[in-house]
Amino acid sequence: MDINEKVLETLRNSGEALKGGEIAEKSGLDKKDVDKALKTLKAEGKINSPKRCYYGIAE
Repeated sequence: MDINEKVLETLRNSGEALKGGEIAEKSGLDKKDVDKALKTLKAEGKINSPKRCYYGIAE
C-alpha cells in the first residue's frame, strides 16, 4: 500500500476531518510524507479541506 492509499484509509476510518499531524500519528507515517500525499490527493479531488489545516474525504 502506498502513502496516498494509507492517508485515504486513515481519513476514511476516522469519520471526521483531521490535521496533517493527526493523520501522520494515526497512520504511523512521517509528517512530511503525509503533507506531500495530502497535496497530491487534494489536486486529484479525492480529499477536501472543510476548514483551514483540516482534511477529509471528498464527497
